[in-house]
Amino acid sequence: MQSFISTRDPVLRVATIAIAVILVFATLKLGAEIFAPMAMGVVAGVILAPITQALERVGLPVGLSAVLVLLLGVSGLFALAFLLEPMVGRLVEELPRIKWELRATLQDIRDLFRGIDAVNREVGAALGAETGADAQSTAPEMPGVTDALLLAPFVLAQLLIFCGTLFFFLLTRKSIYRGLARLIGTSADTLVLLRRFDAAERMVARYFFTITLINAGLGVFLGSVLSLIGVPGPFIWGAAAALLNFMVYVGPMMMTVGLLLAGLVAFNGLMVLAPVAAYLLLNLLESQFVTPALLGRHMAVNPLLIFVSLVVWLWIWGPIGGIVAIPILVITIVMLDLFEPDSDTATGQDADPDEPAPQGAVS
Repeated sequence: MQSFISTRDPVLRVATIAIAVILVFATLKLGAEIFAPMAMGVVAGVILAPITQALERVGLPVGLSAVLVLLLGVSGLFALAFLLEPMVGRLVEELPRIKWELRATLQDIRDLFRGIDAVNREVGAALGAETGADAQSTAPEMPGVTDALLLAPFVLAQLLIFCGTLFFFLLTRKSIYRGLARLIGTSADTLVLLRRFDAAERMVARYFFTITLINAGLGVFLGSVLSLIGVPGPFIWGAAAALLNFMVYVGPMMMTVGLLLAGLVAFNGLMVLAPVAAYLLLNLLESQFVTPALLGRHMAVNPLLIFVSLVVWLWIWGPIGGIVAIPILVITIVMLDLFEPDSDTATGQDADPDEPAPQGAVS
């Protein structure tokens, strides 16, 4: 039995790895209520680690630094929720109007094919359009106060898991890194692995803070343009664009659909396309010029890897998965040393811990 386990048969190794990967992803999927906020807490800890290090350098104890950073992170979440509240309220108010505009648009599309019965049936089946009492009877009800009260304990529990994970990760991250380094490699590899953990922290933090500034600028510019065009709630749309842009590919697609609906509600004729055209132009400038210029080319990742990572983590954890997908991908690539290697890291030689890590970005 021992010889069977230790065989070097590549088929057996591949099968073992495949089974392990399936089991890991199945566990993450089934335990999403626990693992998703924990992963979000770890990623937030990696992003905020430079702030913790800066506080420790000025003489603050590790525990106090972790508490201050935790308060900073939680305050940021509450500020974000406060800023999003008008957008959510406005969206709820506009849902009936959007529904009727979509129904009218679907009816116009059906009228174009009314003379061809077969095509008309296919379009109706594909769109699932319903009219009259059937549409009203099958329309989903908006969540009420009772639903919100029932959901509150679940949200509070996930918030507590996130805060606890973030605090204890910031408090013990150095010992966690040392333990993982000893577990992954030999004693000779410990220094190299610790340097890679440090490089991953710096790259993810630099990526996130830079992308945050870029997305904020995109939101401001989009809100200004939509205000000039005359779209209702322009800066609410700008805030939505800034937040959704953290989910590469998926977020822009959602914004494109949303602004197309906003154009249908607010305008007639060719002006219907003005909001989405303005967004697509700004998003093109951001993705092709601004982001590569600010983040550089050293950390360019294959777009297929980014897309696959987003699809997988969105399937596992939903919106939280879309947020943590890119940081997890970056950390994995750094730990596997797939970016441009630092000469000291590649050779395993010691180096100055204050030396800046390799710079780069996801483009």
